[in-house]
Amino acid sequence: MGSFSIWHWLIVLLIVVLVFGTKKLKNIGGDVGGAVNEFKKAMRDDKVTDNKETGNTIEAEVTNKTKQ
Repeated sequence: MGSFSIWHWLIVLLIVVLVFGTKKLKNIGGDVGGAVNEFKKAMRDDKVTDNKETGNTIEAEVTNKTKQ
């Protein structure tokens, strides 16, 4: 009762195909695949920019040191 059998999933798949049609499902699959590829590309580009070091240094000197 808690889990679905293969027959339940096949019936759900059949209903989805009847409601949306195969052409629309192909378009949805292509759109999702394109979105995943763009996300992966953005993640790769983000890693490249994070690894760059700017070379900026801060120069300062201690003027007063107190004990706590």
